Amino acid sequence: MSIDVPHMDPRALKATSVKAEDPAAQSPEPASLKITAAATDPKMFSLPWEKPLSTWPEDLLVNLPRGISRHVVRFVHVGDEVYAMKEITRNVAEREYEILRQLQKLDLPTVQPIAVVTGRHDNEGEPLEAILVTKHLRFSLPYRALFSRTLRPDTAERLIDALAVLMVRLHLAGFYWGDVSLSNVLFERDADAFSAFLVDAETGELQAQLTEGQREYDIDLARTNIIGELMDLSSGELLPPEVDEIEIGNRLVDRYHSLWSALTDTEDFNPSEMWKIEQRVNRLNDLGFDVDELEMNTTEDGKRVLVRPRVVDAGYANRKLLRLTGLDVQENQARRLLNDLESYRASTWREGEDIEIVATDWMREVFEPTVRMIPKDYRTKIEPAQFFHEVLDHRWFLAENAGHDIPMGEAVKSYIKNVLPKYMIDSETLEELNAEADSGVVDDTATYNAPAAGPADMPDSPDDPSAFGVPNDGTDEDGYNAEDDPDAAVWAQ
Repeated sequence: MSIDVPHMDPRALKATSVKAEDPAAQSPEPASLKITAAATDPKMFSLPWEKPLSTWPEDLLVNLPRGISRHVVRFVHVGDEVYAMKEITRNVAEREYEILRQLQKLDLPTVQPIAVVTGRHDNEGEPLEAILVTKHLRFSLPYRALFSRTLRPDTAERLIDALAVLMVRLHLAGFYWGDVSLSNVLFERDADAFSAFLVDAETGELQAQLTEGQREYDIDLARTNIIGELMDLSSGELLPPEVDEIEIGNRLVDRYHSLWSALTDTEDFNPSEMWKIEQRVNRLNDLGFDVDELEMNTTEDGKRVLVRPRVVDAGYANRKLLRLTGLDVQENQARRLLNDLESYRASTWREGEDIEIVATDWMREVFEPTVRMIPKDYRTKIEPAQFFHEVLDHRWFLAENAGHDIPMGEAVKSYIKNVLPKYMIDSETLEELNAEADSGVVDDTATYNAPAAGPADMPDSPDDPSAFGVPNDGTDEDGYNAEDDPDAAVWAQ
């Protein structure tokens, strides 16, 4: 009998030219500056790599809230882009860059790795730590920044639900995290829910398949860390008093197991119940997951059918909306927009018309005029799809109170005046968040011996948190194509 041995996804195997060494190898540091990058931006050379990251000039830095980190992290302007820079040892930087590249190739929700910079020396020739560069994740926030503003009492539950989905997606792909916590995640609003993104992969490892023990260890660690983080929020009076920290930690375990079971369990039914196959697929689609294929077997007596789905990934509604409109948004946002598209189709008596044609008109007549009304000051704070969703909610409440329908333009003006200001973080709160973030740094004396950090730093969340919401065939014989591998750009100086 042959045994089906899982193999690593080839996309991950050829994700990057960087192959991190064993930390115990102790190989010599590069003698000169070396930048291995997934994007060839010459402006990277103009950055002050010869200075410790904590001393970079303020005119390069971006004023964003940040989460707590053990390392020095800064958001930096590089041309028109904003990158997160994290100063860590070379082996750790290369390893995390390699893992993030692998996860990106598998289309998993992580920050985007841009470069790893090694061989840094100051003007006296003394070596400096390496720097991992990731792209700022627009419209996201670390969890502490979320709780610094007035939010619904169920916010903690919604964050935990998002984290459970992230953990399941990573585990399905064979990623063992090893350090699951709210601090290592960025959250982005997704209609009435949140989406979670991995920002710290230092302790992670990508395998062909995880054992149940590895998954359960990640879950147990996550529960412990989350309870501690929520208790910390509670002690700072940032958590609503009705929130039970232990109950929220237990919720993660329950939500994870429920979702994992829905995605992986083998279903057993008799041959006259074949309609249950479609029901199972629809249920998975409702959870936001696509099904690539179904494995169906009958029992030896032929009286039962065993069905097990092969889930590809999340993003069912997202991909449908992208195909119809070109909008690339979060899953719950996509569902809301698709529902509004269907409402528009019904209200214009066009049910028999091709949905692609109706979608084009909906974009031109409904979606685009609405999001064009986002005030300039908020265009980096709220994603257009989230703005549209919240305007629809606000319009519904206005109509309910008025007892009649409210024009879309009137609802947008009311939303901008009465609701949108919640997306701004005041300077005092931002300063407090950043000072607290620096208190967790333990590996840079220039940082923790200095005065409390100003608004320009950032920790382990290599991405833009203050922005909440606005969007030749060179293949060789092994199937590798250099054009598909941006980090083939290696710059040395």
